[in-house]
Amino acid sequence: SWRSELARKIAIRNPKLTTRELNFAVQRTIDRIIFLRICEDRGMEQYGKLQSLMNGVNVYRRLFQLFQYADARYNSGLFHFSKERNRQEEPDNLTPSLNIDDESIKDIIKRLYYPESPYEFSVLSADILGQVYEQFLGKVIRLTEGHHAKIEEKPEVRKAGGIYYTPTYIVDYIVKNTVSKLVEGKTPKQVSKLRILDPACGSGSFLIGAYQYLLDWHLDWYIQDGAEKYIKAAKPILYQAQGGNYRLTTYERKRILLNNIYGVDIDPQAVEVTKLSLLLKVLEGENSQTLDVQFKLFHERALPDLASNIKCGNSLIGPDFYQQQSLNLFNNDERLRINAFDWNTEFADIMNSGGFDAVIGNPPWISLSGKFGNDIYSKDEIIYLIKHFEGNTYMPNIYEYFVAQGLNLSRLNGYFSFVVPDRLGYNNQFVQLRKRILTETNIISLLYKAPFPGITADTLIFVFLKSKPKTDHVINISEFQKISIQLKQNEIMQQANYVFEYFEDIRIIPVVKHISSISSVILLGKVCESTSGFGGKSELIQERKTNQNQIPTLKGDSIERYKFRKSYWFDFCKQNITGRTTDKSKLGAIPKVLIRKTGSSIIATYDDSGIFPEQSLYFLFNNKTKMDFKFLLGILNSKLLTFYYRAKCLTNKNSIAQGKKVDLDQLPIYTINFSDPSDKARHDKMVSLVDQMLSLNKQLPAVKTDYEKTALQRQIDATDRQIDELVYELYGITDEERKIIEEKIKQ
Repeated sequence: SWRSELARKIAIRNPKLTTRELNFAVQRTIDRIIFLRICEDRGMEQYGKLQSLMNGVNVYRRLFQLFQYADARYNSGLFHFSKERNRQEEPDNLTPSLNIDDESIKDIIKRLYYPESPYEFSVLSADILGQVYEQFLGKVIRLTEGHHAKIEEKPEVRKAGGIYYTPTYIVDYIVKNTVSKLVEGKTPKQVSKLRILDPACGSGSFLIGAYQYLLDWHLDWYIQDGAEKYIKAAKPILYQAQGGNYRLTTYERKRILLNNIYGVDIDPQAVEVTKLSLLLKVLEGENSQTLDVQFKLFHERALPDLASNIKCGNSLIGPDFYQQQSLNLFNNDERLRINAFDWNTEFADIMNSGGFDAVIGNPPWISLSGKFGNDIYSKDEIIYLIKHFEGNTYMPNIYEYFVAQGLNLSRLNGYFSFVVPDRLGYNNQFVQLRKRILTETNIISLLYKAPFPGITADTLIFVFLKSKPKTDHVINISEFQKISIQLKQNEIMQQANYVFEYFEDIRIIPVVKHISSISSVILLGKVCESTSGFGGKSELIQERKTNQNQIPTLKGDSIERYKFRKSYWFDFCKQNITGRTTDKSKLGAIPKVLIRKTGSSIIATYDDSGIFPEQSLYFLFNNKTKMDFKFLLGILNSKLLTFYYRAKCLTNKNSIAQGKKVDLDQLPIYTINFSDPSDKARHDKMVSLVDQMLSLNKQLPAVKTDYEKTALQRQIDATDRQIDELVYELYGITDEERKIIEEKIKQ
């Protein structure tokens, strides 16, 4: 790739460069070349100017002269080589003195022209450019001990399984439900006071979307108010392009950008990409003639300096981090990596006035525990985050802290909208965060399951209005392309765990509430313990026994309802184990109930052999009650519990449907009062019916004739129906509720 080749050559010829300097030099050089190449195709620069550098020697020196010319013409931090009054950023004193060989630069330039280039730069949108750069941002240049450049994937990208660009329709949805609400009924003068923030801006997709919306809104407003007076103004706001279309002047486009758009990212490369994308958006539709005319009118260079708007810093960790640790404990590289950011200093005027009018974006979805966790944040940083944001200590995740920070940064009557994993809406680890949301905002809408290519987790797009909740406020809740339902916010406040739920059929809600509110029902987690099986190297879990050390084991596809399908073989030794439950006394517990982890229904069976389950199975053990595990199995495999499981527990319904342990533990289990003879009789009847189901299913594979199979299957179906009837009786299900349950199960 251009980047790896350029990095390798620069590292060899500039041996004093640090890793950070090398990353800066490579990206800034590529950004400048791409910018100028786009300007050529858009008619703002003479076509072939870069290409002409391929003739002759001293290519980088001649290329740098073009960079200096661009500084004089365009301004912006992309080309900034000398100190200027009223500019925050220090000039670039590094790249002017770089030693870069001719072939490296020639190779990049060659690939930017036909036939080598796949891009038509005149129509290359900021959105497409962002997608290209998003992959770029997933990797970083490292220097080896011998000062050789090496491209590596960032730890957070390894953990997330790759880089995924936020789909345009998600950006548009969030912008429409925040920025468009803010500008309703306002004038450009009023809109100029709005401040829109993405605190994890990445390649800038949300800021570009917000900026484009504002450009379109301003253009429409000026035209409707009478275009001529804005064309003839002392500082023209509009001009008429070829074909008669009205366009905003670059002066006005710059003003809107500098007034309204703000972003922060911890990655300096991401900050530069965001700036580049926004600068190209400023120049969209311009050519050399229109720029020259506007230069004469306004006597200023074409592009703004975005240093005060788009900043590099840690959106979550402030300077108070060093109050819990001595600053001397951190070397310079560590301090640069942490990059503590003081919102009250960096955006003093905005924070002093109450905060941002809109906070939008897609924060990182990164768990801080497990594989690669310590590569991203240190233990001290995780402790700080949990304490600072009052976060959960069970599986802490970065997006949780970004949501909390988003609430902090939003001003009163401001809008706040992110796309996050749907777990925020219902997982117990986010109970306190949901409570805070319910008490500090009016929840405008919750949209679940908007498709996000490459991501297996289901999504939630929330829109909050930062204001005291109204007593009668109604939330719009929906799934992507499905009907929406309306729920009162104060009703969610009355629920035990403040769950943000969506039910496609509103008739489900009272049935679910009834099941969970029965006085004799307790949560499964209080009946027994639950966990997942052991984690083993998948290639070593085999269908045939290949050595004497292997023991039989079960995987998810080993079981069906009330029966076993097949077993596997595995050598249960330390080097073959990858995690999860490794305690042999738990794995071999007798009896236990096995539950398949994936699938849209509960699939469970009973084990009294002590066989070890693998991690694709949950298992229940250590019964804390007098109830037989077979009684519990009958309830779990019933239609009623499957109905409840689908409504409340199932995640990733449209991809890899599965239930989480935390949700499994919340299943409502009817508890038997053994002092009541009729209740005990129902318990014993259930155990007897489950015994029959286990026995009948065990016989089925051995039956050879179709007649016998049909007869046996009829017995199984009849016993299954008896169990369902008994469960309906236990939970006091009415005929109307039963009708709804049966209808939904068929779906």
